[in-house]
Amino acid sequence: MAAATLVVSLVMSGLTFWAVNSIQQDSRLNDTRFGSDLGLLLSANVAPLIAEDNRAELARFSHRFYSSTSSIRYMLYADEVGDIFFGIPFSESEVQNSLTIRRRIQLPENFAEHVDLPMVRQHLTPDGEVTDVFVPLVYEGKYLGVLAIGTNPNPTVVTSSHLTRDVTIAVFVSIWVMVILGAVFNALTITKPIKELLLGVKNISAGDFKQRIDLPLGGELGELIFSFNEMAERLESYEEQNIEELTAEKAKLETLVSTIADGAILLDPNLQIVLANPIAQGIFGWEGKKVVGNNVLHYLPADVTSELTRSLYQVAQGELREAEYRITLTEPTNRTVRILLTTVLDSSRETAKGIAITVQDITREVELNEAKSQFISNVSHELRTPLFNIKSFIETLYEYGEELGEAERREFLETANRETDRLTRLVNDVLDLSRLESCRIYHFDAIDLVQPVEQTLRTYQLNARDKGIELIQEIEPNLPSVLGHYDLLLQVFANLVGNALKFTEPGGKVSLRAYVVNGEKHRQNLDPALSDAMLQHPAKVRIEVCDTGIGIDSEDQAAIFDRFFRVENRVHTLEGTGLGLSIVKNIIEKHHSKVNLISEVGAGTTFWFDLAVFQDGAMLKPERPVEVAPSALALSQDESVVAQSVESPEITAAVNKTPEAVSIP
Repeated sequence: MAAATLVVSLVMSGLTFWAVNSIQQDSRLNDTRFGSDLGLLLSANVAPLIAEDNRAELARFSHRFYSSTSSIRYMLYADEVGDIFFGIPFSESEVQNSLTIRRRIQLPENFAEHVDLPMVRQHLTPDGEVTDVFVPLVYEGKYLGVLAIGTNPNPTVVTSSHLTRDVTIAVFVSIWVMVILGAVFNALTITKPIKELLLGVKNISAGDFKQRIDLPLGGELGELIFSFNEMAERLESYEEQNIEELTAEKAKLETLVSTIADGAILLDPNLQIVLANPIAQGIFGWEGKKVVGNNVLHYLPADVTSELTRSLYQVAQGELREAEYRITLTEPTNRTVRILLTTVLDSSRETAKGIAITVQDITREVELNEAKSQFISNVSHELRTPLFNIKSFIETLYEYGEELGEAERREFLETANRETDRLTRLVNDVLDLSRLESCRIYHFDAIDLVQPVEQTLRTYQLNARDKGIELIQEIEPNLPSVLGHYDLLLQVFANLVGNALKFTEPGGKVSLRAYVVNGEKHRQNLDPALSDAMLQHPAKVRIEVCDTGIGIDSEDQAAIFDRFFRVENRVHTLEGTGLGLSIVKNIIEKHHSKVNLISEVGAGTTFWFDLAVFQDGAMLKPERPVEVAPSALALSQDESVVAQSVESPEITAAVNKTPEAVSIP
C-alpha cells in the first residue's frame, strides 16, 4: 500500500512539475519576445536623440517610458565601446561623486556586425528572474552604441507556477503524512489484533486450546475475535472430553494387554518402546527398568537382538508386514519363546504407524513336545520288545513245534504268556496314565484307609511270602476317614507296595503305615514353635510305604517319577514298565497333595504323602500341603525299617542314623 502510494505520488508530482516547467518555458519565451519588441521600439525612438547627443531629452523620454511601463526593471545606454553613460533607475550624474565609478557593458566582439538583431538573455537576481535585451543603436546606418533593457517576467504566470508548485509539494507531503498516519492507525487498530489472532491460531494448531484474545475492539474485527474465543472454548471442551475418553480407552487397553497370557510390546516407527506389558517385562527381565521411550534393541537379550534387528527395520520401513521366530533364551532365564512381528497400519491400511511384538513363552510346549516324542518312543520300544518276543516264540512253535519236546513247548508258551502279561500291564499303565493326565473330574468321598491297606497287603501276601519278605501294617487306632477316591488310592498302594517288594531282597521288610499329623491332639508331642503353625492347617493323614531294599541313588531320585524311568535301567536286574511312580504322582496330585521320598542306596526307601481328613460338607480344594517329613529310617538289614511319626515316640529308639526333621512350609 505504501509502495503504491509512493509510485502514484511520484508520478503525479512529476506530471505536475513537468506542466509547471512547460508553463515557465512558455512564459520565458513570451518575456523574450516582449523584451525584444520593446527594445526595438525604444531604440528606434532614442537613436535620433543619441545621434544629436541630446541627452537631456533622452533622459526625459527614458523617464517617461520607464515610468509608464511597469514591466521594465532597468534601462542602460552605452556608447560604441560599451561605456554606460545613462541608466535608469540610476544615472551617471546621480552616482558620480569624488570616487567616480565607471561601468561598461561587455558585449561580444561581433555584436556591432548584427545591428539588426537584438541579443536576449535571462538571468536570476535576488529580486527574481530578469530578461535582458541588448538592442544596437543605429541611426542612418551608423552604430551609436547599445541599449540594455531589463524586463520583469509576467507576474501572473509566475504567481500561477509558484502556486502550482507549492500546491504540488503540499499535496505530496499531505499524501505521505496520510500514509504515515494510516500506517500508525493500522498498526494500532488492525495489525496488532491480526498478529494476536495469528499467534492464537498457531497456539491452537499446536494444541493449546486455552488460548484467548482479550482486545476491546468492535466491528467486524471484534466479532472475529469473539468467534475465535468461542471456538477455542469449544475446542478446549472437546479436548477434555476426548482426553477423558482416550484415557479411559487407554486404561482399558493397558488393562487388557497386562492381563493377556502372552507378552505384548508396542513400538513406534523409530523402534521406541511405547508399551510393554508385565509378561513381556518378565520374559526379558525388564522389571524395574524404564524401557518406555527407549530403543527396544538396547534392552532385548543378545540372542533376540541378533535375530530381530534386520526384520524390525524391514517392518518399520514397510518392506515386511509380519515375521515369526522361535528363539531359545539364555538370559535372564533359560526358556524358549515364539516372537511374532506385526505391522501396525493407519486407518487407510497403507502407512506403517508402528510395530506390535507378541512374545509367547512356549517352554512348556517344547517340553511337552519333547516329552510326547520321548513317550511315543518309549511306548514304541516297550511295545516292540514283548511283541517281538511273542512273535519269535510263536513262530518257533509254529515252524518247529513237532521237533520240540513237551518241556520246550511249555517253556515257549510260558514265555509268550509272560510277555503277553507284560504287554497287557504296559497297555493298562499307559491307559491309566493317559486318563489321569486328562481333564477327567473324579468324585471324592470319605475313605477308611484300613480297607485299601488291608486289601493291598492281602494281594501281595503270597508274593512277599515267596520272596521271604515280611509285610508290616501299622495303622493308627481310630484313624479318621480321608477325602479321596478308593480305586485310585488302591492303585497307589498297589504300585508302591509292588515296587517295594520288587526291590527288596529276601529277608527284608516292607511296612505300610498311616497316622494323623497336625491338630490339637498332637501339640504336646511337638516343639511349641511348630505346634502353633501346624494348628493353622487342618489335620491330615500321612501314609508311608517303607522298605529295606536296594535304595535309590540321589541322581535318580529327581527323575524317579518320570514316565518310563526305571531303576533297573541302571542296575539291569528287574523288569518293569517305568510308569508306576508316574501314575502314583498323578493320583496324589489329583488329591491335591504331593508324594515324597527318602532313600539311601543299600539301606532302603520310604515313599510318603498326606491326605486331607474328611469333614462333613467339605469339598476338596487345592491347597498347599503341609509337609512334615517322616522320621529317618533305620537303614540296617538286621533291623526293622520304621518311619517315625509325630505321635509314635516309642519307635524313636530304633531310629539313630538320621536326626528327626519336621518342616512346615
